[in-house]
Amino acid sequence: MSVVEPALLSCLRTLKLSGMLETLDARLAQARAGELGHLDFLQVLCHDEITRRESVAMSRRLRRAHFEQQLTLEGFDFAASPKLPAAQIRDLAALRWLAAGESVVLYGPVGVGKSHVAQALGHLAIRQGAEVRFTKTSRLLATLAGGHADRSFDKRLAELVRPAVLILDDFAMREHTPAQADDLYELVSARASAGKSLVITANRAPVDWYPLFPNPVVAESLLDRLINTSHQVFMNGPSYRPNKRPGRAAATAKEGSE
Repeated sequence: MSVVEPALLSCLRTLKLSGMLETLDARLAQARAGELGHLDFLQVLCHDEITRRESVAMSRRLRRAHFEQQLTLEGFDFAASPKLPAAQIRDLAALRWLAAGESVVLYGPVGVGKSHVAQALGHLAIRQGAEVRFTKTSRLLATLAGGHADRSFDKRLAELVRPAVLILDDFAMREHTPAQADDLYELVSARASAGKSLVITANRAPVDWYPLFPNPVVAESLLDRLINTSHQVFMNGPSYRPNKRPGRAAATAKEGSE
């Protein structure tokens, strides 16, 4: 070890260059073996630091997204259902909708993989450096309602407008109260004005959302902004979820053998 190494390590720590610190010994060994010239040595160390910072930043964005699971499109089994619009979903993976500030609506029966695809698209957006948030729509409505109670509505709304992608899972599950409809209108309008994208999963088709809003004017204003600027994907087919009900798997196997 070099006598100047402690001072060098201290400098790297002070400059917060942990990526270099973690790989310094390995890179020095390469340089001493003649594998790296002076400029190559410096360039590789800088690349190590960039890689570390990108990894840390991505991990931080993944934590802030609050995904239910860390799901990716690479891990989605398109062969599970030939009815799924695989080409359309893979086209969404290019994230052109994100660059354009457009939204995505994934709708269809329960269990076909809508939440998986939604979170996978969010994961892809995070890989490209975007901030993403995932939430159940019911939880979002409760959060906004709490803002009226403690006068923090504007702050809570701003937090939901900030991410480049907001994923609303289980949208349009039931009829909304006038207050809930107004809150959704505020959220959708604010995100549209800011050019921010929504990814929505729903069991109902978008055309069936209108009756869930008590005020037709609010419904038309909200859904016109949302539906007419979204990529709509109808996901159909058998349930994608693993069968977890006790005894059901055994019963299914028995039925198949009969």
